[in-house]
Amino acid sequence: LCCECGQFHLLLDNHLYNFQDEVDDELICHICLQPLLQPMDTPCGHTYCFKCLENFMQEYNFCPMDRKKLCFQQCHKSSLLVRNLLDKLIVFCPFKAECQQTMQRCELEAHLQNRCPGFKKYKSELQRKKNPISKGKEDPPNKVETNTPKDPEVPSGGSSLVAESSAAAVVSLGTAEPGLVNPAFEETEEGESLIEKCNYRTSLVAETTTIEIHREDPEEELGMRIVGGKDTPLGNIVVQEVLRDSVIAADGRIAPGDHILEVNGVNISSVTHCQAVSFLRHPGPVLHLMVLQEKGFSNKTAQQDSTSATNREVIHVTLIKRDRSEPLGIKLIRKTDEAGIFILDLLEGGLAAKNGKLSRNDRVLSINGQDLRQGTPEAAAQIIQTTESRVNFVVLRQPGVQLADLVEDGSTSNNSSSSSSSSNGGSPVHHRRRLDQNHYRRKSNYQKGYASHEKTVAIKKEPKESLGITIGGGRDNKNKLPIYVTSVQPIGCLFRDGRIKRGDVLLSINGIDLTHLNYYEAVSALKSNAASHSVVLKALEIISLNSTEPSLDIKEQGFSWSPLWITWLGLPSHLHCCQDIVLSKGNLESWGFSIVGGYEESKGNQPFFIKTIVPGTPAFRDRKLKCGDEIVAVNGVPAIGMSNSELIPMLKEQRNKVTLTVVSWPGSLV
Repeated sequence: LCCECGQFHLLLDNHLYNFQDEVDDELICHICLQPLLQPMDTPCGHTYCFKCLENFMQEYNFCPMDRKKLCFQQCHKSSLLVRNLLDKLIVFCPFKAECQQTMQRCELEAHLQNRCPGFKKYKSELQRKKNPISKGKEDPPNKVETNTPKDPEVPSGGSSLVAESSAAAVVSLGTAEPGLVNPAFEETEEGESLIEKCNYRTSLVAETTTIEIHREDPEEELGMRIVGGKDTPLGNIVVQEVLRDSVIAADGRIAPGDHILEVNGVNISSVTHCQAVSFLRHPGPVLHLMVLQEKGFSNKTAQQDSTSATNREVIHVTLIKRDRSEPLGIKLIRKTDEAGIFILDLLEGGLAAKNGKLSRNDRVLSINGQDLRQGTPEAAAQIIQTTESRVNFVVLRQPGVQLADLVEDGSTSNNSSSSSSSSNGGSPVHHRRRLDQNHYRRKSNYQKGYASHEKTVAIKKEPKESLGITIGGGRDNKNKLPIYVTSVQPIGCLFRDGRIKRGDVLLSINGIDLTHLNYYEAVSALKSNAASHSVVLKALEIISLNSTEPSLDIKEQGFSWSPLWITWLGLPSHLHCCQDIVLSKGNLESWGFSIVGGYEESKGNQPFFIKTIVPGTPAFRDRKLKCGDEIVAVNGVPAIGMSNSELIPMLKEQRNKVTLTVVSWPGSLV
């Protein structure tokens, strides 16, 4: 939280303020579309925020407004009059719940530091949280004691090449003809299948790039979750998730789906999962990562791309609504071969048409500062509908391009409203049982490095004696995990007994089943049963069979502990909690994900995993599917026992809609 403006933002970004009144357009920066901060004047007469202009000039050498040649050294501070006008703008205190005061913008920092009860409360809570108790990033542990609990805390949460998908099957494109299977199918040397693109898609393009990450605290965690390793069907190490407000998120260059190839010059593309975690957790002020990043399908020739790049221009447009319900009169639509959303039409007499600055085929980059480069018409309509007055568009315009390649697939936004529909193209979707009953059987020990062992622990104790454990997981967790032990404190009966260990999955206590409970229900069950003279715990211990793997417990000091991704893979299927993900697409789109795994003669049955999710595709836009997710069924048909060459045609037959039943395990935190 920034101590100057009282809001969350990246260190290098401008401060954020809640203004009481609408700010005059003359005081707005035309790069960030917010009231000016540290205003700078250009020789051509335009004014921008210092940080906005500085960042813009690192990439371009012209003024954003009139595109005249510009050098940052030629710019100078705005006049004292302009700076005083900006400083006197009235803002709300950001801590509205505890403080309803308004003040001039220049007075906010002093107010927060000296007078604001909300900021004072925030600082005291922050200080209280800085204690040595082990806490998970997502699963708030709670010490299980016999007395009344505190409320548990819930944290807010290079060269161009074709991607290494020879080890993956790129789930391919439907075609204009329903049920037509793309004949361009080949077997790779490793026995896995690669589905090539149709002629209107040339290739899946990726780039390798080297990224330098700086940490003020060498011990600070990077803040991302990883999956994969040579000891899994995924092979490579893949980023599953980037945590908010982390070192990686602040840097902004690494995204989910990126493949990490090197760490500080060490090749990790063929190491085990545990070895990769060890490399990435190694402390240091600077970290050099080489990553492979998917860039999507290339669908234009190099000549077309170079021509369009020179003609494109970024345009800022502000539309003022008289009230929230007033329509803008804009139809938005998706293209089949390009990510993002485009303006299909401006309704005659509508607000946008009267304004005259937006045009057909403009690509919408952002609305009110929210990035829509990979967005949908529905998301754009939602932003417009919830805006009270000022709607700020940033659009990309390429003169002379026609709308012939637009496909109206039901994803349109008209008059700031949206609707979506899809058909199943004749492919039946089997009716499913409730999610908490979906247990697709497979061998739990396919992961040869790990074995699970069920144990029963019976102990005698004093009624007031604490169990002395903290837990994580719960079926309300976003990954729907079973309850597991995050720490065994050096107080309480379980530490003295020594048989319950960190990472154990708790199955029951005194005969009460814990496997289907949410986090708070499990805490309550453990506390109430801990009050008795004797406690019988059933637990599942996941044991590593490979003694050569690095000991990660030593390297986890300073990290919020949670089980490694690879240990979840050995969990028995009756503890899986499956979820259905429904994807919809247009006739000419790809599903946009690649898979690995399946039955092989040399390896036997292996689960199917999502290896890559291609930017700009239905799987990417849906946001629910993640790299490392295990596919257990397609349209209700179990995938166990299928080979790669059997599952791919099943996916290709689905023309517009498919239901994937998946198990999602959280990646290892580094």
